[in-house]
Amino acid sequence: MAGLNWIAVLMLAASNSVMLYAWYGHLKNMADAPVWKAVLVSWAIALGEYAIMVPANRIGSRTMSLEQLKIVQEAVALLVFVPFSAFVMKQGVSWNYAAASLCILAAVFLIFRG
Repeated sequence: MAGLNWIAVLMLAASNSVMLYAWYGHLKNMADAPVWKAVLVSWAIALGEYAIMVPANRIGSRTMSLEQLKIVQEAVALLVFVPFSAFVMKQGVSWNYAAASLCILAAVFLIFRG
């Protein structure tokens, strides 16, 4: 796919991995902690995510349009979620999720179609 910047994609994957932990990791690791503590820890983790996401978007914007960058980010988020759900949260992924993910992957194809 012309215009796809693999360095940006890898950085988006790293960023999404960190952010998934900020969003959902507290459900497993801080279930008994007060919500304010979970919020503070999640914000600290999210700061690290932003340190990866912002440069990824800048690098990606050199070769991709804003629309392409956004669709790629959504596809990466879905792909990163599956191993996170399975290995970190110990939960499966439904067939509905898999079908919805295929629709997003089709969107990646369409957005890069010349």
